[in-house]
Order: sequence, then structure tokens, then C-alpha cells
Amino acid sequence: MPASSAPAPALPAEPPRRRLPRLPLPGLLGLAVILFWLATALFGPWLLSPEANAPGADEVFGRLGAAHPLGTDYLGRDILARLVLGAGYTVGVAIVATLLASAGGTALALLAAVRGGWADGTLSRLMDTLISIPSKLFALIMVAAFGSSVTLLALTAALIYVPGVFRIARSLAVNINAMDYVAVARSRGEGELYIMRHEILPNMLGPMLADLGLRFVYVVLLLAGLSFLGLGVQPPEADWGSLVRENLGGLPEGAPAVIVPALAIASLTIAVNLLIDNLPGRGER
Repeated sequence: MPASSAPAPALPAEPPRRRLPRLPLPGLLGLAVILFWLATALFGPWLLSPEANAPGADEVFGRLGAAHPLGTDYLGRDILARLVLGAGYTVGVAIVATLLASAGGTALALLAAVRGGWADGTLSRLMDTLISIPSKLFALIMVAAFGSSVTLLALTAALIYVPGVFRIARSLAVNINAMDYVAVARSRGEGELYIMRHEILPNMLGPMLADLGLRFVYVVLLLAGLSFLGLGVQPPEADWGSLVRENLGGLPEGAPAVIVPALAIASLTIAVNLLIDNLPGRGER
């Protein structure tokens, strides 16, 4: 009889593939609007002709038409061109200010949570003092003291929202700092910087990213409000808030020059909220 062959070794089972979480439809819609405005801010000015932003001989507060798809402003300039140019200031300054506020507030919160004692008390009282000052009043003081510029606007908006980021990040960092694995890291002789970067920060990243999106909405609305009051981007440049302010004369006529920038601000802020509310895992908390 022929010798029986040995059974072939079983192949190891493949580990299940992890699928990327999918965004619901509202989240995808919000992401699409955000990417649209981001692309507009980055590439839109390069696609405009030099004459697109020049005052024209057309009717002021003109209606929608083939020559001007979104109408004209109080000087006869094309609103579509003004909206595209204003997107760079609105989106760009808001992103820079939000990143500065989140980075600064989180770093100070980590320092306060890990150091404790006088460092925690001093930073907390300083942030309480800053957060008690109304944002518009603080911005008015900064503009009156240093003049209005894009750099000052970004720094002012960042400074206004650092205390809010600090309070949220500190509450998270203090709870994580009391965990056992942080105590084990200290017993190994790890320094404060290592504990901040490798033990605490990765475990608070999710809530801080959600706060980053909300903080971006706050900064956009703050910058739009400052521009509406004449404290933001100065002529001849304009962001969306100043486009609303300078075209208020067309409001009784329902001119698109007033409505379109307001809709742009609303679409951006609503899109960010839609994306944040539909992030994977938000509904499971």
C-alpha cells in the first residue's frame, strides 16, 4: 500500500482588514463644502484676471447675469471676484489663528497639568483674566494700540481663544495625568516633556481635534464681526465680513452683493459643524 502523505500544514488565517470609518451623508456634505472653500482660497486668486477686481462702468448693485454671475457691488465690481479674493483672508486668517490658539492653549494646559502647584495656579488665573475680557473689546484695544493688519488680526483672534482651549485641554490633561500608566512612566524616570508628548497628548487628541473645528467656527465669526465693524481687513482688500459691511447700501434693494458674502460665511460655519457632528465615533460616546 502506498504510504499516506502527511497533511499539509494549515495556512494562518489572515487578520481581518480594518475598514476606514465612513462619514454619514451630512458629514460628507460638510467636508465637500470645506474643501471647496479651501480650494477657492488657495487657487481662486490665480484663476482671476487682473481686471476682475477693478471698478467697472456697470450698474452698481447689479443683479445676477451672464457678465456678473453673482452681481456687482457698490462700485460696480464683480462680486464673484471679490468673494474669491475675500476667501483667502477669511479662510486663511481663521486657519492660522485657530492653529495658534489650539497649539498655544494645549501646550500651556499640558504644562499646568504636569507641573501643578504654582505653575498651574498662575496659568489658570491668567487665563481666567483673559477670558473675562469681551472679545470685541479686546480686539478694539489691540487695533487702537497697534493698528489694523492681517498679522495683528490673526494674533488677536488666537490670543482671544487661547483661554478657552486652555480650560478644555487642562481638564483633560489633569484627568489623564492621574492615570496609572503616567505614574509608571514617572517611576521609570521619564521627564516632563516625555510624559506630555507620549503619555498625555495622544490620549486627549480626539477631543482636542473636535474642539479645533469648533474653535475655527468661532474665529470665522469673530473675524467677520470685526470686519463688519471696520476693525478687520482694510480696503482695498476685503474679507467676507467687510464685503457685507461695504455693500449695506444695497440691502433695501435685496442686492446680491450683501446676500452672497453672508451666505458664504453661513455655508462655511455650517459645513464645519456638520463635519464635526458626524465624525466617526461621535454617536457612540
